[in-house]
Amino acid sequence: MRGSAMLSKKFVRRTAMAGISLTGLAALSVAALWELDRAFPPPLPARLTVSTEVQDRDGQLLRAFATPDGYWRLETRLDQIDKQFVDMLVTYEDKRFWDHRGVDVLALCRAAGQLVTSGHIVSGGSTLSMQLARLIEPRDSRSLGSKLKQILRAIQIERRLSKQEILERYLTLAPYGGNLEGVRAASLAYFGKEPKRLTVSEAALLVALPQLPERRRPDRNLGIAHAARDRVLTRMVSAGLLGEHEAQRAALDDVSGLRRKLPALAAHASYAMLPKAVPGKPLQLTIRRSVQQGLEQVARDAARKLGPKLSVAMVMADARTGDILGEVGSADFFDASRSGWIDMTRVVRSPGSTLKPFIYGLAFEQGLVAQEMIIEDSPADFGGYRPKNFDMGYQGDVSIRQALQLSLNVPAIRVLDAVGPARLTARFRQAGVNPILPPNEAPGLAIGLGGVGVTLRDLVQLYTGLANGGKMHTLHDGTEPANAQRTTATILDDQAAWQINDILSGVKPPEGAMQRGIAYKTGTSYGYRDAWSVGFDGRYVLGVWVGRADASPVPGLSGYVSAAPILFEGFVRSGLASVPLPGRPPGVFNLRRDELPVTLARFGAGADGLVQATATEPAPAIIFPPNGARVDLGTNSAEATPLVLKLQGGRAPFRWLANGKPLAGIDRRRTATWQPDGTGYSTLTVIDAAGRAASVKVFVE
Repeated sequence: MRGSAMLSKKFVRRTAMAGISLTGLAALSVAALWELDRAFPPPLPARLTVSTEVQDRDGQLLRAFATPDGYWRLETRLDQIDKQFVDMLVTYEDKRFWDHRGVDVLALCRAAGQLVTSGHIVSGGSTLSMQLARLIEPRDSRSLGSKLKQILRAIQIERRLSKQEILERYLTLAPYGGNLEGVRAASLAYFGKEPKRLTVSEAALLVALPQLPERRRPDRNLGIAHAARDRVLTRMVSAGLLGEHEAQRAALDDVSGLRRKLPALAAHASYAMLPKAVPGKPLQLTIRRSVQQGLEQVARDAARKLGPKLSVAMVMADARTGDILGEVGSADFFDASRSGWIDMTRVVRSPGSTLKPFIYGLAFEQGLVAQEMIIEDSPADFGGYRPKNFDMGYQGDVSIRQALQLSLNVPAIRVLDAVGPARLTARFRQAGVNPILPPNEAPGLAIGLGGVGVTLRDLVQLYTGLANGGKMHTLHDGTEPANAQRTTATILDDQAAWQINDILSGVKPPEGAMQRGIAYKTGTSYGYRDAWSVGFDGRYVLGVWVGRADASPVPGLSGYVSAAPILFEGFVRSGLASVPLPGRPPGVFNLRRDELPVTLARFGAGADGLVQATATEPAPAIIFPPNGARVDLGTNSAEATPLVLKLQGGRAPFRWLANGKPLAGIDRRRTATWQPDGTGYSTLTVIDAAGRAASVKVFVE
């Protein structure tokens, strides 16, 4: 008994010592593995090298740029992928993906058993984590050593990444044939869409391709791709993920043998964005993809009809915000015959007659003109400057409305002479547009007919003021520096803007154009070098330029014939809903010709109806109320008082207007009274016998 007890104690002691040794050995092994893991980490960069993406305002892909090694590899997040596709992928490739720690022991045992019984590899037993390991460290062979390395790397990967991160990296790097990597690039190339909503057939094909991407490429081996897709569908039925009838319907879908180009929109703006690129972060423009797509198609079609070497540029903007929704720098970025790489939206050119609306707008603002006022279209000499009409003919007496709608040159210069070229260019500069004049030259009358340089973006920016009741926003598309200033300015007061809109909305559309309810103006530069058309509704402005990038003359080129049809087609193809033009502001009247006061009956006429010479007296100036004053007249009470008006200078008699409506009578005195009919802003104007005018804007309380 005593001997047995001693043996028992020795056994226990040895067993304990062995246990301690094994525990120590296990601890040492774990420590060694930990150190090895730290010493030889898997090559998992914080960010994968992916294609630079340029997106539209809603996050849709406009254009992608290949990676430095020439691959289309778009970063992928699970929320960008069809959930059914993810479920099919996991079921097909690694059904215990969400449960294992990098290695599926059951799958490896099954693969080993198949190898022993069949003599060749039937299935590899690789998990998605192991496949990611192979993608980040491509193997030289399918040896046992390579497989062991993948297993170890998969375990390391699982320690560092979540299951979602592993899936996202796999879906970004998986090969899909040629230089396509990742499910987004594959879906765009083979189906022409993002993989957010895939059909069952499309999802099955994308599951099948990465195993043998070159052999199963549908653009090269359509039959093999078709069969591979069907095998995936069959597997999904066996796994219970698809119903048999659903899989049969999916198997009837054709597999397209076409590889499409990835989206390549907004070339000029996209290339301009590249200096802002941050690895792994998409670049974003204010452009809307559907608008851009429509405008680019219109530009290509138009250039094809116009003929060789001619190009088309277009800019569409939201007048309420200044956001550029679409911009086409040329008809085809890669067409060398049209110098397609030049962004013609930013090139300074002569604007032709497109500035005329702002000449007349300033005249309306100053009370110098009315729509039905008569103005003479006949040969005239302005200190040696003799403008001629586009058709070299003259209309005689026309109304201001007709003069602008017909884009007559001589009447426009008569009005500009009264308004002052310096005042016009100063207004442009206040609105953030700097017209380019010849070196060391002051603004002259020629600017009214295109004797100044502007860009297409400049013109669209100016016209956003007309579409927005006179308030203009600086245009922007996202390419601007981060510290670029965005301003709001007044190009015309709301009453003058409405008068111009009312006139331009009556211009006859080009033959065959769809009626859209837009106001528009055309222009043709000297020598038939540039054709322009700018139009707008109550929210959107579209500008069109047609010409040659080298500024060569193009016989027969004109704004109405060449650019206006593109404008109307552009509005239609933009897909934007039409917005009514701004309504008539309170207090604005459009008088008939027989209702006009004598001083507004004919441009430059006095009280006797005869054209007056330039007055030697100072021009009239309203000294009370001052411009911008707030006047409390008790308008809403029973004791409302009239406002006393006072002026200096000018030649009697004087005609007063309130909000464009003449006050009763013509007076030789320099004082008058006005009884407003309500509160709010009002414009008061006085016109003297020489046709000179002065205006102030006041707020009546």
